[in-house]
Amino acid sequence: MSAANGARTATALGGIRVVEISNELGAFAGKLLADMGADVISIEPPGGSPMRGYEPFRDDVPDTEGSLHWWHYNTSKRGITLDLETDSGRDCFRRLIDTADLLLECEPPGRLKELGLDHATLAAEHPELITVSITPFGQQGAGRSDLATDLTLLAEGGPVWSCGYDDHSLPPVRGGGNQGYQTACHYAVMSALTAILIREGTGLGQHVDVNAHAACNVTTEMSSYHWLVSKGTVKRQTGRHAMEFSTLPTQIECADGRHATTGVPPRTPAEFATLHEWLVELGLTDEFPESIFIRMGAEREQIDLSQIGSDDELTAIFGAAREALNFIASRVSAYAFFEGAQKRGITVGVIYSPEEAMEDAHFRARGFPVEVEHKTLGATFTYPGAPYVFEKTPWRISRPAPQLGEHNQEIFGELGLSAKEIDVLCATGVR
Repeated sequence: MSAANGARTATALGGIRVVEISNELGAFAGKLLADMGADVISIEPPGGSPMRGYEPFRDDVPDTEGSLHWWHYNTSKRGITLDLETDSGRDCFRRLIDTADLLLECEPPGRLKELGLDHATLAAEHPELITVSITPFGQQGAGRSDLATDLTLLAEGGPVWSCGYDDHSLPPVRGGGNQGYQTACHYAVMSALTAILIREGTGLGQHVDVNAHAACNVTTEMSSYHWLVSKGTVKRQTGRHAMEFSTLPTQIECADGRHATTGVPPRTPAEFATLHEWLVELGLTDEFPESIFIRMGAEREQIDLSQIGSDDELTAIFGAAREALNFIASRVSAYAFFEGAQKRGITVGVIYSPEEAMEDAHFRARGFPVEVEHKTLGATFTYPGAPYVFEKTPWRISRPAPQLGEHNQEIFGELGLSAKEIDVLCATGVR
């Protein structure tokens, strides 16, 4: 197999080789592995992946090399073009598998078997191979060949039911950013890493079947759980958890007309003391008579949240804390409210546009925006960085998304193909 059986490099997944036959459903999984150091080789058909035609485009000019969708989901990968419908293409693919630790694929169930490239066939020669298949409804079952989009996966899986507004005359809201696909990809990555660990102990690979619909269904917070346990149906609520009962609003208009989410109010005496100090610092105690309840919360030995509703004093204290946050928000700008609360350990959030989030000092301090050099364009572009920060796990975007057929000669050469064999592959439409 690959260099994974030798010395690991400094990156988290250095030495792991992944062969990816992907599409928009699974590309994010390959990106996560590649950005963590795996050598991910993305296979496109000779004409290129349909993702290259997805907007938005650089400078709003449609271009197969300028799709920002393609750029984002394929960072750190190498790319080749290969026609798996041809004998020469399949032979090259098998040579790639000879060097691979993991096959990541999103083909319709049964297609790879028809080509003689399914896990069972490949694992007969390479029992250590791990295959991760991501499909809308899994490899088994009557609906395995049903078509789906990110929207239908989120809707049928359940998350959409919980997303929206208190006004239920409005329809549910789909979360943006291909959350359904990305949910499936996170399960694929977790499963792949687990399979790699198991292989280190057993020497054997396995076939991981990721059902995107099921992944969405178990990512519904408490919605599915409530239904399965008590047949309870949650209600979608503006900016807060979907629950069977209506909860207090958490979004407030601030003094500058922008909005913030008041989040989690104080729950301990120390937190009540911090909130009271904030009111004093802003000179708002006289304007907010309920501040006396905030001070009472600070003076308590403990606060038992289970007594809210039955203990009148505790109920008043807790209610005053949320009202105090609303009151402060109405007197300051959204960002000042956000920054002031964060400094005091109170969880709130300012409501940003994506562009504003990328510019926020907190996000920048965590290294979320990263600069990626595109040598072919002679320019550097700002990308979203790591979706998580680990203390000892290196992460970086090592290269921009591959251009069409960019690494054909390089990778075909690594496989030991002769010049004649490469010419045969190129004659099928690769560059």
